[in-house]
Amino acid sequence: PTLILSGGQDLRTPTENARNVAKLIPGAQVLTVPYTGHSVIGADFTDCAKSALETFFANAHVMPCPATANPFPPAPLAPRSLAAVHPAPGVAGTSGRTLAATVETIADLSRSGRACVLYDQLGCGRSQHLPDEAAEFWTVELFKRELRELVRTLGIEDRYHLLGQSWGGMLAMEHALDHPPGLLSIAVCDSPASMTLWVEEANRLRDDLPPDVQADLLKHEQAGTTDDPEYERAVEVFYRRHLCRLDEWPDGLVRSLASIAADPTVYHTMNGPSEFHCIGSLRTWDITDRLAEIDVPTLLVSGAYDEATPHIVEQIHQRVRGSQWALLEQSSHTPHLEEPEAFLTTVERFLTEVEARAESFA
Repeated sequence: PTLILSGGQDLRTPTENARNVAKLIPGAQVLTVPYTGHSVIGADFTDCAKSALETFFANAHVMPCPATANPFPPAPLAPRSLAAVHPAPGVAGTSGRTLAATVETIADLSRSGRACVLYDQLGCGRSQHLPDEAAEFWTVELFKRELRELVRTLGIEDRYHLLGQSWGGMLAMEHALDHPPGLLSIAVCDSPASMTLWVEEANRLRDDLPPDVQADLLKHEQAGTTDDPEYERAVEVFYRRHLCRLDEWPDGLVRSLASIAADPTVYHTMNGPSEFHCIGSLRTWDITDRLAEIDVPTLLVSGAYDEATPHIVEQIHQRVRGSQWALLEQSSHTPHLEEPEAFLTTVERFLTEVEARAESFA
């Protein structure tokens, strides 16, 4: 006899997986325990799992968990809500912070009365770290599912904006392609729609680096020694030009980069050892041919010196009908840090326009 317990909010092994396993075992029973994640028994405040185990070991049929109120109701949010997705797979804040350090500035969008939600994705920050998971586990679909669950759990699925920076913008476009009914708009900041084009443009930018820097990068990439301090110093030369051009990097950016070194699992698996040496699972990601399917108002933001070059962003702008594009002239890949007021004002104006149009059609 087999009983399979599944957490109703388990992102690591969703209930669908449990049902598929049960199909392979004659007579297997599946019990979905509501309001729990991957630790079904330890996090079950309804005692449904405990009761089910007692019933199962008594050789009786296990009944579904009774309907109960959510013991973790989300805090009320403002009618206008903005979810922000952080900049790279596996990059988040450290020192006990609960949001992605490089996008802390984006939380200032709450100054206009909008609830602004930032979150640590699975595998970074104060979310669960899974350094032993196989590379196949870390997929775009995993993080799309996580985002859907976040929006649903917060109770904002009927009306929300979505802003993503770099990888977050890639995920925002993927999310929009699923056409969730409550999505009001997306803001795609410093993001590509094709990793192939991203690498091509990165190589073009690399050609402008000093010859000795280029040589150090190539030497260690070919040798597989990208953890060598010499390679890291060469990477910083590129980053100072195209990631953040401020003389003194903000503490949040420094902490975010340090978080990769502390646990590189997700970043190295999906991206690679640096922003421009992309050898991970995202290297073939490309939604260029689907961009015309995005049907919500879209804001594109990038910097004039961005590794998401104007050529990269132009491909999105040309294909997403009605999209707006703000190119910040003094910025590279982090305009929210390099020109924070211009960035915030641009996004606020866009959100206000979208909400006004939505209200006029209500």
